[in-house]
Amino acid sequence: MELPAHTGAMGNVLRGGVPAFRLIEDQLGQVKELISEQLAGSARAAGTNQLLEYVNAHSGKMIRPGLLLLSGMCCGRITNEHIRIAAIVEMIHNATLLHDDVLDEGQKRRGLPTVNNLWGNEFAVLLGDLLLSRVFKMCADLEPQITTIIAAIAARTCEGEMRQIIERQNWQLSESEYIDIITEKTAAFFSNCCRLGALLANAADIYVQSLGRFGLNAGVAFQITDDLLDITGDESQTGKMLGSDVDKNKLTLAVIHLLRAVDETERPAIINKLNAAEKRKDALAEMLRSYGSLEYACSQAQGFVAKAVRALAGLKESDAKEALIRTAMFMADRTT
Repeated sequence: MELPAHTGAMGNVLRGGVPAFRLIEDQLGQVKELISEQLAGSARAAGTNQLLEYVNAHSGKMIRPGLLLLSGMCCGRITNEHIRIAAIVEMIHNATLLHDDVLDEGQKRRGLPTVNNLWGNEFAVLLGDLLLSRVFKMCADLEPQITTIIAAIAARTCEGEMRQIIERQNWQLSESEYIDIITEKTAAFFSNCCRLGALLANAADIYVQSLGRFGLNAGVAFQITDDLLDITGDESQTGKMLGSDVDKNKLTLAVIHLLRAVDETERPAIINKLNAAEKRKDALAEMLRSYGSLEYACSQAQGFVAKAVRALAGLKESDAKEALIRTAMFMADRTT
């Protein structure tokens, strides 16, 4: 099994990464090292090891472990347990991406071919399951409170993804229902990462809850922006295949706004275009732009960033708090 060449893990982290994470660059490096250790297998499993190395070598922005570490730093110091749990949440995230690429028939992620593209859906699904099994092993001796939160992360992410699939082509989906879905599939993960960081630093409950609210609102902003990039983004910048939401008839905030903004007599024609087997992403983007739907979704993302920042009001000023604020802003302004 021959793997595509890559430029090295650190180059991938820094290219298009989160600028505010410079504050925790060393700790994120420790997280990556721990993940590499956990993914190392036996000599008789050489093929599997190559696949695991391929996934690990091309890491993304590491937003979830970064939020966990910064939240811990806001409340005290980063410990070995922070590094361990940060590795766990990143491994869960990578497992969901492997499965997502199968569901969305993704061909490229982080600028490189996906596992399902290179070796097929069977490998991708089983590799995601293998990552989760390594997570189970790492969780075996954790405190019950921590394992409960980690289990909730995995469960709520799956529930949110399933609900999104159920609601495909539901052109009556409301904005509040959409927010509920992305809260389950994305924002709850962010929220729990922030809560874990605070809990592991033995923070008072008021700070745990504040950081949880920060993560929740920042996570909603992240997903609204991600949905926009699926329509308006440049694949050469995002590093992944775009247009899957459109192709799969998943409703996003911009589309929900469009269906609400058009005249009732125009709605059937718009729905027919959205239902069409052949869809042009650029044509949809122009239609969303002409009705102010892209601008509306951007403004809503910025509104959730403002809520996230307000949630941190009770925390003392620090470099870590400032990094969290800049990270929330980055989530709504990013182009990748």
